[in-house]
Order: sequence, then C-alpha cells, then structure tokens
Amino acid sequence: MNDLVIYLVPALGILGLIIMAVKSAWVSKQDAGDAKMQELAGYIAKGALAFLKAEWKILSYFVIIAAILLAWSGTTVETSSPIIAVSFIIIGAVFSAFAGYIGMNIATKSNVRTTQAARTSLAQALQVSFTGGSVMGIGVAGLAVLGLGSLFIVFYNMYVVSTGAGVNGIEMEKALEVLAGFSLGAESIALFARVGGGIYTKAADVGADLVGKVEAGIPEDDVRNPATIADNVGDNVGDVAGMGADLFGSYVATILATMVLGREIVSEDNFGGIAPVLLPMVIAGVGLMFSIVGMMFVRVKDENGSVQGALNMGNWSSIILTGNRYHFFVVKWMLPETMNIRGVEFTNMQVFYAIVLGLVVGAFMSIITEYYTAMGKRPVNSIIKQSATGHATNIIGGLSVGMESTVLPILVLAAGIYGSYAFAGLYGVAIAAAGMMATTAMQLAIDAFGPIADNAGGIAEMSQLPEEVRHRTDNLDAVGNTTAATGKGFAIASAALTSLALFAAFVGVAGIDAIDIYKADVLAGLFVGGMIPFIFSSLAIAAVGRAAMDMVNEVRRQFREIPGIMEYKAKPEYEKCVEISTKASIREMIAPGAIALIVPVIVGFDFGPEVLGGLLAGVTVSGVLMGMFPNITQVAHGIMLKNHLKKA
Repeated sequence: MNDLVIYLVPALGILGLIIMAVKSAWVSKQDAGDAKMQELAGYIAKGALAFLKAEWKILSYFVIIAAILLAWSGTTVETSSPIIAVSFIIIGAVFSAFAGYIGMNIATKSNVRTTQAARTSLAQALQVSFTGGSVMGIGVAGLAVLGLGSLFIVFYNMYVVSTGAGVNGIEMEKALEVLAGFSLGAESIALFARVGGGIYTKAADVGADLVGKVEAGIPEDDVRNPATIADNVGDNVGDVAGMGADLFGSYVATILATMVLGREIVSEDNFGGIAPVLLPMVIAGVGLMFSIVGMMFVRVKDENGSVQGALNMGNWSSIILTGNRYHFFVVKWMLPETMNIRGVEFTNMQVFYAIVLGLVVGAFMSIITEYYTAMGKRPVNSIIKQSATGHATNIIGGLSVGMESTVLPILVLAAGIYGSYAFAGLYGVAIAAAGMMATTAMQLAIDAFGPIADNAGGIAEMSQLPEEVRHRTDNLDAVGNTTAATGKGFAIASAALTSLALFAAFVGVAGIDAIDIYKADVLAGLFVGGMIPFIFSSLAIAAVGRAAMDMVNEVRRQFREIPGIMEYKAKPEYEKCVEISTKASIREMIAPGAIALIVPVIVGFDFGPEVLGGLLAGVTVSGVLMGMFPNITQVAHGIMLKNHLKKA
C-alpha cells in the first residue's frame, strides 16, 4: 500500500481532469442564445484565440533557445542532466500554455451562455458562469498535479531506484533538479502571458472608455463602440489565460520548493525515506479533490440571493475541508514522529499545524481583499465620498486607500512566515505555502468567474437585451470585480510565501550558509532588486499608454470615417481594434519580461549566489508591495466608477 502512494498523485490529477471535462461538456450544452449573441461571442472567441496564437509564436522562439541552453548546462553541472530541457519545454512550457488555453476556451463559451441563462434567473446565470470558471480552476490544478506526479515517478525511478542510491544523496538531488525544469518552463510562460495579457486588456479598456463613454457619451459595452470587442477579449486573455498560467507557475513552484527542502530531511518513514518529498504533492492532490467538493456549495436560490455569499460559501468550504482532520491523518501516517532540517527539530504534528496556518493566511487574505474592494465597506465608501469634490480628491483618496491596503496583508504574511517557521523551520514555511496553494482550483474558479460575468454583461448590452437581463449580469459583474482582486491578492500572497521556500531551496542548492546584507555587494544587490519592480511596472504602464493611444485614434477614426455607426446603420470594424491590442501587447511584453529573466542571470554569474540572493530579496519585498497597492486601488476605483455611471 505504501509503495502505491507515489502513484496516487498523478491519479488524482487524472481524476480532476476527467471532472473538468464533464463540467466543460455541461457548459457547452447550455443554450448560447440567439444569432446576434452568438455572433458577438464569436468575435470575442476569435480575437482571444488570435492573441494566444500570436503570443505562442513569439514564446516558441524563447522556449526553444532556453531549452537548448538548459540542455547544455545539464552537461556541465554534476547534479543536473540534459533531460532538464525535456522537462522544461515539453511539460513545463506546454502544460502552462495549455492551462491558459483551457481557461480562455471555456470562458469564451461560458460568457454568452451566462447571458442567455440570465434571461431565465440569477441562479441559472451564476451556475453557468461559475461552472465555466471551475473548469479553468480544476484544469490548471489537475495539470499541475498530473505533471509533477508523473515526472517525479519517472525521474525518481531513473536516478534513484535504478541506481540504488539513497534518497538524501546526489541522485535524488539530480532527480529534483531535472524536475525543476518543469517549474522553470511554467513560470517563464506565466511571466509573458501575464504581462502580455495585462497590456492587452488595459489598452483596450482605456481606449474603449475614453472615446466611447467620455467623448461619444454612449454606454459601456455599446455595440457601436469599435473597441468594445477588444475590451471583452482583453478580459479573457488577461484575467483568464494570463491568471491561469500565472497561478499554474506559482502552484508548481511552491510544491517543488517544498520537495527540494524535504530532500534535506532524514526521514525514517514507511515510504523509503521520501515522505517529506511526497507530502506536498499529496496535499496538492487532496486539496484539488476538496476544492471540487467545495464548488458544489456555490449556488443562490432566488433573485435576492447573495452572489458574493455563495462564492464565499464555496471558498470557505474548500478551505475548511482541506484543513480538516483528513490531513491530520495523512501527515501522521506519512511522516515520522520527529524530524530535523538544518538544525531545527520538529514533529509531524507541527507540520500539520504549519499546513493549517497556510490555509488561515489564505483565508485572511481573501477577507482583507474583499473588505477593501466591496461596495458598502469603508474603503470604497471613502473613495466615493472624496469623488464628490472632483478628480483630484478622487485620485488622492484612491492612492491613500491603496497604500493603506498593504498593511494588513503584509502583517498577515509576516505572521504566517514567522509562525510556520516556529512550527517546522524552513520546511514549515514551505509546507504552509503548499497548504495555502492546495485550494488553488477553487481560487481560480472564483477568479475566472469574474471575467465571464463581465463578458456576459457586455454581450447583454451589445445585444440590447431587456433591462432585467442586464440587471442580473450586473449583479454578477459587481461581485466579479471583487473576486478579481481577491484572485490577484491570493496570487500575490502565494508568491510571497513561495519566495521564502524558494530562498531556502536556493541557499541549500547554491551551497551558501546565509545571505548577509551587512556585506556591501549584497546590500547593493538588495537595492537593485528593490528597483526592478518599479522599472518593470514603468515599462508595462508605458506600454499600456502607447497601445491605448493607438486604440483611441482608431476608434476616433471609425466614428469619423464610417457613417451610420452611431445610428446603428453600419457595423464597426471590430477586428481592427483587436489587431491593435494584439500587436501592441506582443511587442511590448518583451522588454519587461527580458528584465525579469536576464538580470538575475547576469548578477548570478558575475557576482555570485549571495549577491543574487540579495537581489531576489529586494525584488520580492518590493514586488509584493507593488502588487498589493495598485490591485486594491484599481478595483475600488472601478467599482465606484461603475456604480456612479449606472446612477447617472
């Protein structure tokens, strides 16, 4: 029985993918509405797929070059192998891209079906939109669990079992090093997918709003606005495909970092000494199943039901189920009574406490993000109040709330890091991150629900459906804005916890004892690292500005040169706007992505691992704060603005 546990992980991944396929088939069978609705949804789906194809074409060059370099490096490092290139390109990069495609494909099917369902009831609309989101969540987590579990079986048998080497020796290190190619491939694709998708969606959004709502005075998502299709496409490529690839990378990196640290533990267990290595994968697989169970609790009974309450019920159910006594028995069964890592002794019960603490951190991050972005709460109300006196006070109020919103999340993260380390040392921090990421399927389902609901509202507006339909989609969309922020907050928090686990793994692999900021070169690296998120953000924001200017000029041109648009007598050239956002995002994602990839390589080779550690520490602290601040500000402003436009 104990020997079969290693096969349990990929089996759970396959089971998750089967459930995903069933849910996807159910969504596809739902009514897609009339011909006009299907035509508009077709434009969105076609534009989203065109973006992915263009992005994949560019990324394929990078992936091939990186794989060649990794294969070469595998011949020069004793603990690596040229097979790392296979792990990188075939599994890591392909699975990450496929994870994004799964989410985008189902989202572009779910949006119009949600609109049609909204003609019947709010409950039906929520069921369709959330089921669409759950396909993405289950697909991403299922692929990660299947990929990690399968590759570990292959490399463990190849390097450890076949040679008869011990689990704490160099052969096990080589197996995990080659497996790290999977994580590197996933994270590389996620970087460009997130940046490219973000540039696309914001450029289209700004261009559509400035000319459509501000200059032409037509409603948001009006069919006469040439940029409205590009705006809806952007929701899919940025908040669905981009987020899917992003959390796929974080999910894999978290589990792998915990496995690397688990290798350092001398474990007298019934699994050949690999229980600390297997545990994070088992947690991920079981967490996937509990997330699927939690999804069953997301429902409303009538028109007055709370959509946010339904989503919270599903989220809390998955968290409670994942942190229940089942994991207590799993930990007690797999791990020995006492263990040691880098001089810190701990028990299997303390490992269980660290897992629960990770789930608590994730729960608090959701609560805090919802508080700062939900209508009726003090933060959003304060921005609304300051908007009454003009744009200047609105901006000041938003900046203030955004800066304030970093305090509680950072304190929660700091407490989580300190507490999990106190429980089980660096392995405790890593396993806490794995515990938090165990509910990734549910978190992604909730996050993907937002853009689906937003698209559904856009299709309802463009199709000129009855007011009651738009009222239902607006209800979903309002909650979707908050869930989008919650999803980003979860991604940021998971990245913060994962980073310390990766730091610990990095220190062990690099052969250094610590990262001493008292040294001048390390401190210099720390400052340079703190600067990188700022220049990265600057390049991304500037790219959005340039692309938005192109979009604005194109929309103005169409309003000016195509007679009959405003009278519904002529159809706008939607594809021109989609093409502008696609080309701009693909072109502009290169520079920010290159900085993130090239700078660590240069610093590591020229200045050594300790200076590189200082650089990465600076990037992490600065990046987490930079991520939290605009996330809350943007969503709070968006909710406030939409609320006022509807009243007007």
